[in-house]
Amino acid sequence: MPADLFTPDAARDDAVAAPHGIRVGIGGWVFAPWRDNFYPRGLVQRRELEYASRHLSAIEINGTYHGPQKPATFARWAAEVPAGFVFAAKAPKWIVTSPRWRAQTAAARRFLEGGLEELGEHLGPVLWQAPLGHRFDRDDLAAFLDALPRTLAGRPLRHVVEVRDPSFLCADYLALARTHGVATVITDAPDYPNLADLTAGFAYLRLMRSRAGEACGYPAPELDAWAARARAWAGGAAPDDLPRVAPPDDPPAAAREVFVFFIGAAKARNPAAAMALIERL
Repeated sequence: MPADLFTPDAARDDAVAAPHGIRVGIGGWVFAPWRDNFYPRGLVQRRELEYASRHLSAIEINGTYHGPQKPATFARWAAEVPAGFVFAAKAPKWIVTSPRWRAQTAAARRFLEGGLEELGEHLGPVLWQAPLGHRFDRDDLAAFLDALPRTLAGRPLRHVVEVRDPSFLCADYLALARTHGVATVITDAPDYPNLADLTAGFAYLRLMRSRAGEACGYPAPELDAWAARARAWAGGAAPDDLPRVAPPDDPPAAAREVFVFFIGAAKARNPAAAMALIERL
């Protein structure tokens, strides 16, 4: 969708399609280097979400990680995006950086019930990002996952855990996550464990290898490969070219929803990477 179809004086009302149930986006929408790059020259900052949501099919909210948001803020964000667009919400850092997640169950519930319901149909998965050095503790994680609500204002809640320590690369973790129906982030990153084992009925990818020297962040062959993998997951299959902890189970008959976010690395290139992947899909 060319940028010149959206000007500071004329909004688009249509949403980017999510072919095969695959949604593609970026982390956040406020980033100065995206101006006069992803965002057209002259676009006022208050309309950046409006623009981004008409060129991508999902955004991972960064603001929920850094500080509390008011219900009115969530309602305003929901009003600015088109039908079919989805937000993923990143859980607050004061919860996920705690060495004992089971001590944060009340705080987690307050976060989930503190206004997210105002996103309505635009609310997608909630991401719980374990920090570097946070090791797998089965009892601690089990108590936390047991306490997470599975619905919010009558809508199903989907949870995702991002692991950043090799201690999670074990069958015990996979079994625990699958028992609770909690997804595990599939990461393309140089510094974190990469595993493609699915632990829920949807797939959640965070791709972190954008390069500043690539106009679309990722080289074309890598984007082609990620498009093929996303289509495989969406169709119920399991790509065989990524690291796994365990062999894949028999593929389910039902299709899966897939979320792909280009995060970090050469961040200025991430919107271009997302749009290039959407074009391939």
